[in-house]
Amino acid sequence: MRPIRLPEPPSPTLGVPEIFENGAYSVIRRAVVIGNGFPGSENQSLGLIHALGLADNHVLYRVTRPSGGINEWLRWLPVSLHKILYHIIMRIYSYSRFIVSRGKKLAPLPSENGGSVGLSSILEADSKQIVNMARESYEKDGPLLVVASGRDTISIASSIKRLASEKVFLVQIQHPRSDLSRFDLVVTPRHDYYALTPQAQEQIPRIIRKWITPHETPDQHVVLTVGALHQIDFAALHSAASTWHDEFAPLPKPLLVVNIGGPTCHCRYGTELAQQLSAFLTNVLVSCGSVRISFSNRTPKKVSNIIIKELANNPKVYIWDGEEPNPYMGHLAWADAFVVTADSVSMISEACSTGKPVYVMGSERCTWKLADFHKSLRERGVVRPFSGSEDISESWSYPPLNDTAEVARRVHDVLAERGLRVRP
Repeated sequence: MRPIRLPEPPSPTLGVPEIFENGAYSVIRRAVVIGNGFPGSENQSLGLIHALGLADNHVLYRVTRPSGGINEWLRWLPVSLHKILYHIIMRIYSYSRFIVSRGKKLAPLPSENGGSVGLSSILEADSKQIVNMARESYEKDGPLLVVASGRDTISIASSIKRLASEKVFLVQIQHPRSDLSRFDLVVTPRHDYYALTPQAQEQIPRIIRKWITPHETPDQHVVLTVGALHQIDFAALHSAASTWHDEFAPLPKPLLVVNIGGPTCHCRYGTELAQQLSAFLTNVLVSCGSVRISFSNRTPKKVSNIIIKELANNPKVYIWDGEEPNPYMGHLAWADAFVVTADSVSMISEACSTGKPVYVMGSERCTWKLADFHKSLRERGVVRPFSGSEDISESWSYPPLNDTAEVARRVHDVLAERGLRVRP
């Protein structure tokens, strides 16, 4: 494995004026993460917490929605309204069941809070509870850092800030679409502002332009990134390289890692992309020592089945079966090059944080702001389209994406301006 040289995480006290070193209530010692149950979103918050040195002193809360049945059609509603409608519908449904069934055994109701999806160990986000915690521990522990990510967390996070303004520093990851003054900082990728570009304006019918957000250019509340935040840094890769040494060190080089996601509203694909990807991978096998393929939990069966059928019997290829332990971190640490499907900003951002060659499959299928994301990466020389004609043994490099550390520095700067600092 060739050496990996990445920037170190920022110092927890970087850029703090000496006059604040011992000021009253000037130290942030703990954090609250508000998640939405989606790994991609929560990983961004946890990545920032890690970069700030608070990985061992935070609590994860989660905003949950009712799930199953009609709830899948109500996900576009704000969480609070969704839950109210859910309870009204369940009351009507329960009454109807009582009238109709007269003791007959019926199918169970749709579950609230995701059913049995492992949420029992995660606290339900409650703004009043978090505000009380911030107030009660303020004199002893100082202000509370709150980091939230995703649309479903906006209401809870902004309520916490409103109710305990001086005792909370709030970072909202992903653009909240309105009233940025509710947050101390908003962290969002540049492509979230794609709607303001001339190219985007030409695509939007004039009659609906006022409904497309954001409406204004970034202000002082906004920190722009290239991609998604995450937990991948030099220390994490070094640790993973050690952990997975026995499995990956003996593999013939170069090692090509293939990460396959799933179609999204801005990147639609199906079996045709799977067939094309299989053909391209077959073409480059001659220049590979080993190929490791992983699917995400969003990968459709019809896509994974084609990849498995076409490549599983090749002696150079290993396809992860989804059983623990997950080799994802080992792949990032030991790969010599990556092929990643275009749908996942998170997977691409993590691969691009290694400084190793990253080839993207299917970016021509992306639309709207996701297409703008890929365009920005190509212009930076960070990624190249995967064509099946590559020589994987020929390496190339670029300055690794370092969004998480750069955002952490910005958080430190803003905290210092307010007489605050983070003490892990």
